[in-house]
Amino acid sequence: MINTQVYLFLIFIINGFIIGLLFDFFRILRKAIKTSDFITYIEDALFWILTGFIILYSIFTYNNGEIRLFMFLAILIGILVYILFVSKYILRISLAIINFIKKIFRTIFHIIKIPLTILAKFIKKLFLNPISFIIINIRKFFTKTFKKISGIRKKA
Repeated sequence: MINTQVYLFLIFIINGFIIGLLFDFFRILRKAIKTSDFITYIEDALFWILTGFIILYSIFTYNNGEIRLFMFLAILIGILVYILFVSKYILRISLAIINFIKKIFRTIFHIIKIPLTILAKFIKKLFLNPISFIIINIRKFFTKTFKKISGIRKKA
């Protein structure tokens, strides 16, 4: 009987640790990607839904659906242990990796951007400049024609 209680206590400490890790996942996601308030609300709801599933799954799997006060105490202990001793390292390492990947993508983007900019300028000179030249000359033609017609009309 005591062995099963200790076993359950340890399982729920691990659950608390997992919930702390899940919390850090959402924190890292928010720091890495700037999101709107609406997306933040969705992330919060998703966190609580996942947390509820983790707790309910563990209660039904390991304790046949019986809820005990020590389970919630164990979850709190697991969360506290995670936040006090592991969280800061997970955050630092994860954010360092994400920032490194962002730098790589920025570098690749800048490398790709140079030839695309040159290509865009070439296409502009090749296609848009002649088209704008034609449009400008058509506009001048119609403006001159309209002025001639107006002048003829005033004389008449």
